[in-house]
Amino acid sequence: MKRSLSIVFLLMLILGLGACVQQPIDNGMSVQANAERAFQSAKIHTELAAEYFHRGQLDVALEEVTEALKAQSDYALAYNVLGLINMTLNENSKALDNFEQAIRKGPKNPEIHNNYGWFLCQRFPQRMDQAISHFMTAAIDPLYSTPEMSYTNAGICEIKRQKYNEGQQFFQKALSIQPNYSPALIGLIDTDFQRGNLTEAQSKLALFQKNNSPTPESLILAIKIEQAMGNQLAVGSYIFQLQKHFPESKEAAVIREGKIR
Repeated sequence: MKRSLSIVFLLMLILGLGACVQQPIDNGMSVQANAERAFQSAKIHTELAAEYFHRGQLDVALEEVTEALKAQSDYALAYNVLGLINMTLNENSKALDNFEQAIRKGPKNPEIHNNYGWFLCQRFPQRMDQAISHFMTAAIDPLYSTPEMSYTNAGICEIKRQKYNEGQQFFQKALSIQPNYSPALIGLIDTDFQRGNLTEAQSKLALFQKNNSPTPESLILAIKIEQAMGNQLAVGSYIFQLQKHFPESKEAAVIREGKIR
């Protein structure tokens, strides 16, 4: 598959840099220059892997992360991306090993803690307390740029194990940081739905739809709420919107496969 010319040029430029001061020589290059070259190669290949992963091109993402680890075998973020890839491929044992290696090699990286927490929440519910702990490690890190994401993830996972009060508190914490953060707003609506407060959930969802663009998450929740309330006309309308605007989403796939609960 063709790579972006600008990215390839940047990679060639970085890997071609030499040392400008006298340093120990290893295979014709200074030890420091070799180390910097390996790091930059691992970094760029990992960033490419992440980009291909988000595009859904998992085979190319795997190629890139393999190149990253060839360049630097202890690069924590490469193991982090590899964990996400294997999680998507339902290779849970491999993903677990990837995330554990990422944590060992980058114990202070909040992004790794957030992703590892999400993996544990989704695939190992018996380790939910550990998942929440990883979310909190990420959220309280002053260098983490999106703590609202980790608080929201913690809320989603608490709702998953029916700890509604705790989940609600996490969503509210996320909104105290980012007042219009859609995933947290949807989380609060889902909390009402899970508790059986259908009228309240429907009302809050209507307000959300008035002030925000629809998302796959908001539409699938709308379908569930209206279905629970017996409003089949509204259900059909929301299904149409989901399939029309987000046909490639996992939520649309759930509808097509008839797996909605």
